[in-house]
Amino acid sequence: MAAPLKTFGRKVLCGYCHVLHKGLLCRIVASSPSSLVSGSRGYSAGSEEKSTHFGFETVPEGQKAERVYKVFENVAQKYDVMNDAMSMGIHRLWKDTLLHIMNPQPGIRLLDTAGGTGDISFRFLDYVQSQRDRQRRRAARTNQTVSWQQIAANYTSSDTGPGESRAVVCDINKEMLKVGKQRAEQQGYNTGLSWVVGDAEELPFDDNQFDVYTIAFGIRNVTHIEQALQEALRVLKPGGRFMCLEFSRVSNPLLSRFYDAYSFQLIPVLGEVIAGDWKSYQYLVESIRRFPDQETFKGMIEDAGFFRVQYFNLTGGVVAIHSGFKL
Repeated sequence: MAAPLKTFGRKVLCGYCHVLHKGLLCRIVASSPSSLVSGSRGYSAGSEEKSTHFGFETVPEGQKAERVYKVFENVAQKYDVMNDAMSMGIHRLWKDTLLHIMNPQPGIRLLDTAGGTGDISFRFLDYVQSQRDRQRRRAARTNQTVSWQQIAANYTSSDTGPGESRAVVCDINKEMLKVGKQRAEQQGYNTGLSWVVGDAEELPFDDNQFDVYTIAFGIRNVTHIEQALQEALRVLKPGGRFMCLEFSRVSNPLLSRFYDAYSFQLIPVLGEVIAGDWKSYQYLVESIRRFPDQETFKGMIEDAGFFRVQYFNLTGGVVAIHSGFKL
């Protein structure tokens, strides 16, 4: 009796295991194609749709560029007025310092990325013109025997060929470029200047085209800073110079507390009063705090392939100028 019962129990247990195994196998086979593929796609989609910061807010990478575009589209008409109000005019000195450190000579070709309303390019053209005039005066002094007619002819002759300097303003935002073009016409910048719609992460230029690449108060708005730095390296000629003017970190604790209070409590209010846009200037303040400090950004520039990278703090580190060379 025990033997038949034992045999019967073994058959029942084996049958149950067979059914269980078959059921599991059927479920796996039936669900594997769709579930594994969809799981793989879900993981891939998740990995592709990475997150980044928009001020203090975390957003999908695909949204940042669109939202930044909207910010500058909204503020374009009041951009220069707000720069004066927010910095009490000091931004003009920061930009002048950038040009003095650059010290461009006649014949230089500049790419002014995120150039917006043209401030850097206008200064560049003025500086190069002053250098050209200085060279003419020096040449006149060293050629005292030259007739006045020849000296006058040298002053009135137009510079062409290798001696001609050019600035290309490249910005992704059409509204900012529109304002820049209007300013250029009003201020008489009719030659040596061109305007191009383009993304700092994918510049619409061939390799080795420019002597100097500048980006002023723009790189912190880029989604992939490393990619923008790689593009800067690509379009520069060997020996070309990268220069970035950007908000940075204040080292002095007392100044830092004052700067934070001013930034968060007053700048958005100025944005609302002058430009009718609180949120855009709240983003501005927050984006400054999310940007890497001086040493970290210096390392990023070096990692991109630039050499002799250094930085200069202005106004106690409120802004910094970073410089590097393509060898």
